[in-house]
Amino acid sequence: MTFVTVLTVELLIFESASLKEKRAVIRQLIQRTRNRFPVAASEVESQNDPTRATLAFAAISSDSQISHATAQKVLAFIEDLRLDCQVGTVSTETIAL
Repeated sequence: MTFVTVLTVELLIFESASLKEKRAVIRQLIQRTRNRFPVAASEVESQNDPTRATLAFAAISSDSQISHATAQKVLAFIEDLRLDCQVGTVSTETIAL
């Protein structure tokens, strides 16, 4: 069986005055995360709001505990990056395929 854990993270970007500045922060965060962890990542909501972003990360494994642990490590990594943003709402869901 295959398990997919989806981590959704809302970010509050305080120093962003434009979509260009916001996307620079998001691009850097996604790139660093994908370089460190085997996850897929995308901005999924608030794409036209320069001060908010919602990112989704997907971890896939044959073991639900491994995919969930990877998602939790991604969240801890994002919180520790200390970019010009703050983590807001977080949700995690594991789906069996």
